[in-house]
Amino acid sequence: MGFMDKWKMKFQKNEEETKEVSTKYKDGMKKTRQSFSGRINDLIARYRKVDEDFFEELEEVLITADVGVSTVMDLIDELKMEVKRQNIKDSKAVKDVISEKLVEIYYGEDDEHTEHLNLQEEQLSIILVVGVNGAGKTTSIGKLAYQLKQQGKKVVLAAGDTFRAGAIEQLDIWGERAGVDVIKQNEGSDPAAVIFDGIKSAKSRNADVLICDTAGRLQNKVNLMNELAKVKRVIEREVPGAPHEVLLVLDATTGQNALSQAKTFSEATDVSGIVLTKLDGTAKGGIVLAIRHELQLPVKYVGLGEKMEDLQEFDAHAFVYGLFADMLEED
Repeated sequence: MGFMDKWKMKFQKNEEETKEVSTKYKDGMKKTRQSFSGRINDLIARYRKVDEDFFEELEEVLITADVGVSTVMDLIDELKMEVKRQNIKDSKAVKDVISEKLVEIYYGEDDEHTEHLNLQEEQLSIILVVGVNGAGKTTSIGKLAYQLKQQGKKVVLAAGDTFRAGAIEQLDIWGERAGVDVIKQNEGSDPAAVIFDGIKSAKSRNADVLICDTAGRLQNKVNLMNELAKVKRVIEREVPGAPHEVLLVLDATTGQNALSQAKTFSEATDVSGIVLTKLDGTAKGGIVLAIRHELQLPVKYVGLGEKMEDLQEFDAHAFVYGLFADMLEED
């Protein structure tokens, strides 16, 4: 059974969902696919057999797509073993194996549903959102709030990024678009105090989810990390067991720099998942695999466009489909 068959089977109970998710990833990953699968196609056309030279060039293609050196080394080793096990001689037959191994290397031994948000059934769910300025943090919060509201959740936002000029107003605008309340104070206020107010307000409104924005001044790393730690203590004190998610927003167009940011934030906060924005704007979408493999952090959402609905829950099968769509559909 080829990769396309397995991908279709994943959503076989809902064909409409398969089509919708397929289209979003295919359209959203056009830049990465044109660069990545174009080079893979060229590689397959030039090599009639699978040999050491083929793997060396494949390694280079994967590294160029920002899959990450460590991840690529492991992936190439896995591919070599699988090619040997299946006794594959023809380079064209490697296409499906590459697709399957990319999914496997993402999920590893983990359950395939680590992308879902850890939302509470009987109490307020608190999502803390962190990340550097400019990564798309506020936009992602607005889109996530909109999607949760569409699912029937009552959502409140807390404007905890009190130092960046215009950040509170920006969140206010997204709150209006999403149709949710925004709890805020004046610019320069103590972020922990804003989050405290946010929790009290969310409880009084019987909200299901509180999403907390935070500052992202990475150049002032020590102060930022102390500030995040203080915010986290306030949340833990007011709602035991919270925050239920700490989502780190990263800009996919920054490539390996995003990986460096992820390492920095993971040292200071218990990051539970990644929101990878602007995946539609980069030719180096392989950073998804590098983040998962090297940091053991699940990518929970990816940004595949400008619309509210274009913040998509991540799925490794759909991601690999988006990476190879043109090639896979030829079969």
